Amino acid sequence: MAAFEAVWGGLALPPSPHYDGGPRTLSRDVPEGPDPDWHFEAGMQRTALPYAFMIGPNGEFGLRAGKWVPLHASVEGWVEALALADHARNWARTTTTLKGAAVDELVLDGFEAVPEVAGLADTWWRGTDSLVAVYRGEAEVMDASQCLTATIYAGLDEWGLRGLGPSG
Repeated sequence: MAAFEAVWGGLALPPSPHYDGGPRTLSRDVPEGPDPDWHFEAGMQRTALPYAFMIGPNGEFGLRAGKWVPLHASVEGWVEALALADHARNWARTTTTLKGAAVDELVLDGFEAVPEVAGLADTWWRGTDSLVAVYRGEAEVMDASQCLTATIYAGLDEWGLRGLGPSG
């Protein structure tokens, strides 16, 4: 975890649109475990929550409240998801939030997964003029299907969908 601290330690994060903003800064603490694996706290949350933000045994970023639910396959994935949410909020013409069973009815045919977020429980999808964030982590960690959430950012042009290209 020394590598985590060297790369991410002290990084101040923008608030997540979900999970009551997420951790304010990334930092690691002493390991917790094994049950069956060791986990490290990823940083203090912004508000009181029934779960903690953790780094898993293989570098995953996720939630832990008695059970472990990895949101992203890496800390980088979490940071990318925060950046994408901030970008989408700024450029979308409309934003729609779905909750609970309505999320399971969401049709993502014709959308492609956004690989940069390394999504596990939480995923991002790109369509022709939309970005869709699906947040399953809180619902899974608390066994509370009403916490399942999707945010649809619509009315995006090429800039809104992709941001700066390789040429910057």
